[in-house]
Amino acid sequence: MKKGVLLVLSTAFISGFSIFINQFGIKMTNPYIFTGLKNIFVALFIFAIILSLKEWNKFKFLSRSNWLTLILIGLVGGSIPFLLFFKGLSLTTAAQGSFLHKTMFIYVIVLAALFLKERVGKNLILAGLLLLLGNIFLLKFMPKFIFNSGDLLVLIAVLFWSVEQILSKKAVMNMPPRMVAWGRMFFGSIFIIIFLLVTNQFHLIFNLSRVQINWVIVTSLLLCGYVLTWYHGIKYLKISEAVCLLALGGPITTLLTLIQGKIISLNEIIGSFLIILGVISVAIGLGNLSRWLKRIFKIKGLPI
Repeated sequence: MKKGVLLVLSTAFISGFSIFINQFGIKMTNPYIFTGLKNIFVALFIFAIILSLKEWNKFKFLSRSNWLTLILIGLVGGSIPFLLFFKGLSLTTAAQGSFLHKTMFIYVIVLAALFLKERVGKNLILAGLLLLLGNIFLLKFMPKFIFNSGDLLVLIAVLFWSVEQILSKKAVMNMPPRMVAWGRMFFGSIFIIIFLLVTNQFHLIFNLSRVQINWVIVTSLLLCGYVLTWYHGIKYLKISEAVCLLALGGPITTLLTLIQGKIISLNEIIGSFLIILGVISVAIGLGNLSRWLKRIFKIKGLPI
């Protein structure tokens, strides 16, 4: 479990840094082109790693069921949700879209309980509440009572990603995590390329400048680290716990904004603190969190 926690926390750090970096790169090109090229580059990077480790022969041991699982993960995780998400963001507010995305852990916990029989204990419930409240503060989210088409597209994308996590958890128990990561990116890129061809956007790839290609390569390297640590991490952890640990990426991105000279608001400080508490409650356990808080605040009989 410690190995899994360390790997997923590494994923969270990469995620937080990647989101910070992507805000510069994503502005430079069509988001569909950007996502498709990243998928292609990451698939190539992972395949190169597999070849360098002389694991290429493991492909021949994959069954038909394994290949179908990889294709399905690429479809529901590496292509369709990205297309829905970017379209939805163009029709709703950034805060609304971001908050809906951050609720993914809720759906994963529910799906994991239903299909993977993972137990939802008080530790996970507390973590979920802390993460939800933390994201409300961090994103300065004010709920809208009007749910528009953009919100619906973002929500559907999040549900697709949630299903992907369940499929991926099952996959890494039967296949090497590197193979699963490769399949997600490879087949995801194929589906996105098909979309670009159908919508007559594929030719835009050839209009990219050297600077734009450099951004794609940099962000692809980050994404490669993300998927490799994530798929190796969830092999050792419950998927419901892993998605909660992943929430640490938000506070990391917020902290990195200090580099730009931005001032972190009180809301962001409170939100980050709540999220970190939620992550700690999963990483070290509820009892340890209670003792940890008591030592910090010197409170006896903390009602947790």
